Amino acid sequence: MSGTGTIRQWFVRRALLAVLVVAGVTILTFVLIHVAPGDPIYMLAGDGGNPAYYAEMRARYGLDRSLLEQLGRYVSAVARLDLGYSFMFQAPVASVLRDHAPATLILGGAALIVGTVAGLLAGLLCVMTGSRVVDGAVRWTASVLYAAPVFWIGQILVITLAVRAGLFPAGGMTTAREATVGLAWVGDVLWHLALPAVTLSLPLAAVVARVTRAALLDVMREPFVIATSARGFTRLRLLLRHVAPNAMVPVVTLVGQHAGQIAAGAALTEALFGWPGVGYLALHASLHRDYPLVTAAFLGISASVVVFNMMTDAVCAWLDPRIPLT
Repeated sequence: MSGTGTIRQWFVRRALLAVLVVAGVTILTFVLIHVAPGDPIYMLAGDGGNPAYYAEMRARYGLDRSLLEQLGRYVSAVARLDLGYSFMFQAPVASVLRDHAPATLILGGAALIVGTVAGLLAGLLCVMTGSRVVDGAVRWTASVLYAAPVFWIGQILVITLAVRAGLFPAGGMTTAREATVGLAWVGDVLWHLALPAVTLSLPLAAVVARVTRAALLDVMREPFVIATSARGFTRLRLLLRHVAPNAMVPVVTLVGQHAGQIAAGAALTEALFGWPGVGYLALHASLHRDYPLVTAAFLGISASVVVFNMMTDAVCAWLDPRIPLT
């Protein structure tokens, strides 16, 4: 069978599996949010209405039907690319997500880049210097950062760098009292982005550093590296030219897995810094029992995880042809 045919079969197989995974997550989320305590009607209409008014509101939003019937109607609507109507925003869910998705993409992309670069440099530093002090310091720091809760790290950064030092804003995406455009707006967003991006990137940087260090040391023991070193290559040149390219598969796998999960993990960070992204949106929607918005947000998050996993498998197979596409 040709290589093109194999890739096509792999893509079709993974696409079908992705549909099943996303559908399962969507159904599970729909059921869990509906059986959770609380009634969205009281959020919408207040608690001072009469039973007839509440019954009318339930009928208007289709909440007077059985759970199974509501699920069937929702699945049918999603199949037509209709994500429903948000109770909280009184607007189509698709438009609400479209307005908040860019903020999550900016935060998630920045955290992914910062965490990956910092982790790679830290892991490379451990192997390049060959110093036990540097190696121990990096490993200890990585262990602490990986174990520390994200919201705790964020609070420490807010207290030290925002409240006391005044170097960065404590929250938001832009300065509320100033209307900026062009490069001034970009600079303002980057200024507000610094703390949440660093907060979200530190756990990723910690695990990337540990995996990079282990992968580099493993490749350093290979016979071809020992032979190349005997030819007089400097340690830095040996690492960058021969060792690093052969150690990238586990690092790429790790980064790919975290890339899809970073949107889900950004909810606490976005809530802590008031960053108007999908995670922050989903958190507030769940508190207000906005069923369509919560379900659609988790649908998007699960789809992003599946897509990034597919991309990771493809990149790993491209980096190392010995890895089969399964």
